[in-house]
Amino acid sequence: MTLLDIQNLHVTFATDAGLIHAVTGVSLTLAPGETLGLLGESGCGKSATAMSIPRLLPEPPAIIRADRMAFRGKDLLLATTRELRQMRGRDIGVIFQDPMTSLSPLVRIAPQIEEALLLHQPMPRREARRIALEWLARVGIDNPAQVALAYPHQLSGGMQQRVMVAIALANDPALIIADEPTTALDVTLQARILDLIGSLRKPGAALLLITHDVGVVAKMAARVAVMYAGQIVEEAPAAEFFKRPLHPYSAALLAAIPSLATRGKPLPAIPGQVPSPAAWPTGCRFAPRCSRATALCHEAAPELREVAPERKARCHLCETNGGRDSVEPGMGCSPVLLDIPTRGSTESRPPS
Repeated sequence: MTLLDIQNLHVTFATDAGLIHAVTGVSLTLAPGETLGLLGESGCGKSATAMSIPRLLPEPPAIIRADRMAFRGKDLLLATTRELRQMRGRDIGVIFQDPMTSLSPLVRIAPQIEEALLLHQPMPRREARRIALEWLARVGIDNPAQVALAYPHQLSGGMQQRVMVAIALANDPALIIADEPTTALDVTLQARILDLIGSLRKPGAALLLITHDVGVVAKMAARVAVMYAGQIVEEAPAAEFFKRPLHPYSAALLAAIPSLATRGKPLPAIPGQVPSPAAWPTGCRFAPRCSRATALCHEAAPELREVAPERKARCHLCETNGGRDSVEPGMGCSPVLLDIPTRGSTESRPPS
């Protein structure tokens, strides 16, 4: 059963300088209870992809097109404004990247949680206040009654993010979209916020986790999709991805992770930067930064295709392997082997 089905998504922004093609041809699926990590550098189109699902991008300037974008079989592109408002917060919960700009600075904490409840569940306001206080306690706030009467600017960044988690999960949504939920938090708080999201979501709820932090994906996700320059360049089960990335961009990301083995040594860096969506490169979009690029890579755009069971890559150097269970390193896919404990591992995990 598929909870979320996105096929060939395009997100374009109309600007004074022309059309900006932020997302081009992204396809994703999520099953109930699954966690998908959407990984990539800033500017790759991760947030634009995520915010197009509940239609939170302003249209215009955003133009959202897809062959299919369905949630529980409902076409989100054909949904009315009323239908979308009913889904947001009730069926689809969103944990935004920056709680300070997402929470209203003029409204106390409790009414902001209560609003999420009252919009979707008929109940007396007194009951909504009781549930709001309960959720503040569930997200680990020690003095919920006091925090309920505070304004966002009176809380620390970690407490603000806990409030965002409470708002997003208050109605037990079937799909949770977490857009960089640990940005600007220290490592200890990051781990706590991630544990909260994992433990408080209802059984069967799916999680779309958007991040540039490889450690966050390793801790939380069962499946990984890597975005680069508005496209998915690799998709794989998390355990397989971290053991052996196939796309050169994926391998470069993982090679830049600090470890005890690299202590005192300079970490490899990816040269250059993500290209502008106003002018994507011809051919493979990673080719200008790829040390293994050939003439073909600069001339022809590769397609995302299955190169091994349950594994896809968008790379001319990756080819199918005659039905065998792996891709031959000699064919050009990265032979890098990494031992990074992932979700479900009993070994110590990388910092989040």
